[in-house]
Amino acid sequence: MDEINYDDFRTAGKIASKIRKESENLVMPGGSLLDVAETIEGMIAEEGYKPAFPVNISINNIAAHYTPEAGSDAVFGDDDIVKVDFGVNVNDGLSDTAYTIDLSEKHGKLLDASRKALDAALKFIKPGVKVGEVGGVVEEIIKADGFKPISNLTGHMLRPGILHAGIDVPNVKTEDPYEFQEGDIFAIEPFATDGKGYVNDTDQVEIFSLYMPGQVRMRESRRILTHILNEYGLLPFAERWLHKECKSKLLLKNALKEMLRTQMLKAYPVLKEAEGGLVSQFEHTIIITANGVEVTTK
Repeated sequence: MDEINYDDFRTAGKIASKIRKESENLVMPGGSLLDVAETIEGMIAEEGYKPAFPVNISINNIAAHYTPEAGSDAVFGDDDIVKVDFGVNVNDGLSDTAYTIDLSEKHGKLLDASRKALDAALKFIKPGVKVGEVGGVVEEIIKADGFKPISNLTGHMLRPGILHAGIDVPNVKTEDPYEFQEGDIFAIEPFATDGKGYVNDTDQVEIFSLYMPGQVRMRESRRILTHILNEYGLLPFAERWLHKECKSKLLLKNALKEMLRTQMLKAYPVLKEAEGGLVSQFEHTIIITANGVEVTTK
């Protein structure tokens, strides 16, 4: 495994924490989703770094993986539950954090369920604890508040330059045997819902990541692939980020289709709660210490 520069992960967490606090005031009725996403990404750039992935702004029954498309005119509604999920990349040291804002001010208990589950999980985690046991803690807290955890969304291990590094942390109790080890880095993200308790893919895809570079036929595909390799590596990127790199929207669509067809790219469909339930999410990035956790995004 690559040697980990923990100071880069800590810096990424510190910057994300600062931006999280500052960005909460951006979410308001009538505000533009695209403006908020681009403002947060701009705040990261002002710090001298890049996003770890596109800013996700998932509303109401959309749980994850939505980032506004180029030219989007979508705005926040008076009663929206808004989940903002973003991260910072500092020399391949990554952070991943999320918060939920209830513009209706009617669903405080739903937000509290995922927030309390996150706090309980962070107190429970230490070396030797199994990830499936953490899922049990999250599940118990959320169900005690009268909601359901989303069973097919998970937290995840991070490695340098890799956002999802192969080990997941479930939001329900499982028999997963992996035990946290000192020095591990994870993002913990409980999701609570008043719906069915799992999500389905939609047809909309705005986020992709490079899976396996290879040969592509079209000239524009080759140019876009080179740009992806140079700018994002294996980290997720938004289709809207590529618009300024391509002569036309149609050429870009065709290039992405070719790379998806040849399995060079992974697509991240927008995820919707199966029963249309409302969803809340809170998330922190942590480093496992000898006695517990260090929260980098606190």
